[in-house]
This record gives sequence, structure tokens and C-alpha cells, in this order.
Amino acid sequence: MKKFFHLFLSLEKDLIVGGQAVMEGVMMRTPSAYAIACRRADGTIVTTAEKLPRLSDKYKWMNVPVIRGGATLIQSMALGVKALNFSAKIYEEDLEAKEKAKEGALDAIPVLVDGTTDEDFLKAKPKVVMPENAKPKKAQQSAGAIGSIIFALAFNIALFIVAPLVLTNLLFMSLGWAPTPTIAADAGWLEFIKAYVWKIKLDTFGAWVGFNLIDGLIRMVFFIIMIFSMSFLRDIRRVFEYHGAEHKTVFNWESGLELDVVNARTQRRQHPRCGTSFLMVVMLVAIVLFSVINFEAMWLNLVVRIALMPLVAGLSYEVIRYAAKKESGAIFKLMTKPGLWLQNITTQEPDDEQLEVAIVSLKESLKLEPQSRDGLSAVRPR
Repeated sequence: MKKFFHLFLSLEKDLIVGGQAVMEGVMMRTPSAYAIACRRADGTIVTTAEKLPRLSDKYKWMNVPVIRGGATLIQSMALGVKALNFSAKIYEEDLEAKEKAKEGALDAIPVLVDGTTDEDFLKAKPKVVMPENAKPKKAQQSAGAIGSIIFALAFNIALFIVAPLVLTNLLFMSLGWAPTPTIAADAGWLEFIKAYVWKIKLDTFGAWVGFNLIDGLIRMVFFIIMIFSMSFLRDIRRVFEYHGAEHKTVFNWESGLELDVVNARTQRRQHPRCGTSFLMVVMLVAIVLFSVINFEAMWLNLVVRIALMPLVAGLSYEVIRYAAKKESGAIFKLMTKPGLWLQNITTQEPDDEQLEVAIVSLKESLKLEPQSRDGLSAVRPR
């Protein structure tokens, strides 16, 4: 889910660009367009770009604070899926080309009939006929993308909402901060689980504040462990390097310097508008907002927390948006600090070739901006 939030940027001109790292590439987003650039196995860079509708111009209510965050999140998730599908397609094409090249190399080697050294007596090459696929490939990819989104949402709800809430309830009972349920001696395992999980019994508002604080801390620990574990995977580390290239290129653009590898190389990797910072702010905002929820029934707490996630995302968006401005207060800067620290994991130092891909992506996106003929002289961020 983290990759979708990297596009979580305002449609206003003062934020200009953002992006998302994908497999061997980067997607860059400008206010009116997006572009994806990926490097093939042979070293060439392939791109695709498209204009985006300015929905906030057509529907003024979509520019209302908090609401605009939810609208931008939905659009960002859709773009994220497009970017991932494009990069996966390039990756698959490279794999197919590699397999064909390997088959061609094997075909070039003569296979002799057993018992002879005469090259005129060669074995006939077997002809393999693969069954035709019943479903069109595009339909399969769309179904796979939808399935991936549903699985990702379900996994994140289970890991970051259900599990922390249940564990916090069990922790409070074990420490004596909440009353332990009375269970009959002959109770089965289902009654036992329901007794300890089905209800949250806290008497005071202060107890609920403490409960939600620990719940939020457990959620953060889960997130950090997940990110840290993923960083050891070679393919994920490559994505993190492209993530670093994306940030350096955005800083290059915002600094007003010419977009090139030399200038991008010297920029920082940690950006306040990163999706990592956004997710950490989401967890902080959730602690505060969920503290006012004090239903005894566990299922009601779960339902309300899931229902409030769009509001949490909208409020977090406003915090990230304001914290990125120079005039923002210390409290907003402080709220984004944990995300900046965590970016030491989620962004890695890119090489020049990765920076080149990110720069190509941004330039292709800027070409579709309406401010200028070539897009590259568009107004820089304030």
C-alpha cells in the first residue's frame, strides 16, 4: 500500500511534482499529467505519458480541505496501479526476450543421433505447441490488478487495524488495566476467544486515551518491522533505490536547477511529501481521532475505525501539505519527522542510471503541462 501514497500530492501549482518508484523505473506526477519511465534489460529507457483531468477545476467541492485529500488519494491509487502494471509489462517482456535468446542459443547447438558423430544425422527438434489461452491477456491483467488491490486492502486492514486492536485489548487484560472476563470451566475455545476478544471494557476516558496510544504504537511497530524486513529483499531494495532517485529528482526540480544527473546527485533522499511520511502521519492522526471512540463491542470499534480512515487520510494529507511549506509551524515539522527518519530505509542511494530514469520521467510529464510549449519552463514551486 505504501507505493500508492507516494502520489498523494496536491493538485495546486505550489506542490508541482511527486512520484512513485516501480520495478526498474519511476512514475512522475505533475498537476496536469503523469509519465512513467522504465529501463529495459538492454539499457534503453521506455516511457509512457498522459494528461490528467483537473477534477478540482470542474468540481469546486473537491478542493475543500480534508475532502481533497480523499479525492487525490483515489486518483493516486489508480495511477499507482497503472504505473505498476506498465513496469510489470516491461519486466515480463524482458524476461520473454531473455528466454527466447536462450532458446535461440540452444537451437544453434547441433544435437546428434545417438551412436554417431556425423553431423549430417541430427535429431529432429521437438515442436512444442502451447494451448491457447482462453482469456485475453489484457483481461487477465485487469483481473489480477483488481485482485491485488483487494488482497492488499484486506491484508492492511487485518495487520494495521484488527491485529493492533486485539493485541492491545489482550495486553490491557494481562496487565490488569482492564477487567478479566469470567469464563466457565467447561467453556470451549470459541467462548474463550469471544470472552477475551469480543469486548473492550474500559471505565474512563483516560483509559481509552492510553488504550489508543498503545494501539497506535503497536501499529507503528508493525509498519516499521514490515518495511525493515522488506529492505533485505534484493528486488525491493532496487525499488527503494529508484525511490531515492525519485526524491532527488523532485528536489532538483524544486531547487530551480537544471534537471540533470549532476544536479540531482547532490540532492537529499528524504522528502517531507513522501508516502512514508504520509503513512506515519496517518498513524499519529489515528491515535488522536480514535481516542474518542469508546465502544465496548470490539466489532463496533473495528467498523468505525475502518469507516473513519478516509477522514484520517484527509486530515493527514493536510498535515503533510502544510508541513512541506517553509512557513509551517514546528508542530507540523515534528509530525513528519518520524516519516523522514524511516525514509533512511525506504529510500536508498541511487546510481546515475536510476537518476537518469527519474529525470526522463519528470521531463516527459512536464512536456504535457499547459504552462509552456515544452513544459520544462513551467513555473517552479514557491
